[in-house]
Amino acid sequence: MKPIVLITAGDPLGIGPEVTVKSLKNPLVQRACLPVVIGEPTSLVRAGFSDKLARLIAIDASAPLPDKPVPSFAGGETSYKAVELGIKLALKTKSPLVTAPINKQSWALYGVPYTGHTELLRERAGKEGLMMFVSGALRCGLVTEHFAIADLPRLLTKERIVESAIHFNRALKQLGIKSPHIAVCALNPHASDNGKFGTEENEVILPTIKALRRHRIKADGPLPADALWLAHAAGKYDGLLCMYHDQALLGLKLAAKKPIVHITAGLKFLRVSPTHGTAFDISGQNIANPSSMTDALLFAAARAKPPKIF
Repeated sequence: MKPIVLITAGDPLGIGPEVTVKSLKNPLVQRACLPVVIGEPTSLVRAGFSDKLARLIAIDASAPLPDKPVPSFAGGETSYKAVELGIKLALKTKSPLVTAPINKQSWALYGVPYTGHTELLRERAGKEGLMMFVSGALRCGLVTEHFAIADLPRLLTKERIVESAIHFNRALKQLGIKSPHIAVCALNPHASDNGKFGTEENEVILPTIKALRRHRIKADGPLPADALWLAHAAGKYDGLLCMYHDQALLGLKLAAKKPIVHITAGLKFLRVSPTHGTAFDISGQNIANPSSMTDALLFAAARAKPPKIF
């Protein structure tokens, strides 16, 4: 039997419904899985959804959706309720969950106490969730995520880096790499040039590398991120452990030759998502590129376990 893949359609005013429907129409996706879509039905039907494409679990809004694509209470309500239900079903069935983009402002307008998917997933499905990205043979994990650059020196502790590296190493093994070789990025330019541009490399990251080797994790670093992306693209490393968001995403988006898939590793089920946002500026124009969503679905389906009935 084909595996079940759960899909939340994201903010109904964004491009989530469009890229979901376009991906469901892809023959590769149709052959790979039995999709179950959770989302606001009007936006999905407007994007071309029909019962022939997938099973739909409808999430209705208590207030009308705005006529224009903007952050809204109704968008936050339906997208948040869809993710809540998706998590419950994924925990019950162990099926992978693919999440189309939500809008953080919409969630805030609805009163959601989480800044996004990852924070909610950590609370409901495993506090060890690690944000990582995959594009073909390019793989990176994040030690910190959505934080101000000024906060990084305080946030980058030995414990945090070790924990992130352990989860990243485990996730790479789950992707089929038997003995991952990880490169750990420095925080400062030129890896601080032996302390000239900061102390984090010598005081925090270097001792962490030694600790990782005691955990039998093959890790090199701290190394300058600009040179590491070139080395990783050439195949020298199986993955890069990056200190902050843009250190990972800038290099990945420049080096990637294939669509990028976002994974939250370390949860009680596999969670995957495309790497774009709601794109309100092009919503409703039928021009959104579904490739990242399609790859997310195929990635999830390829790693799904046999289906359980719910």
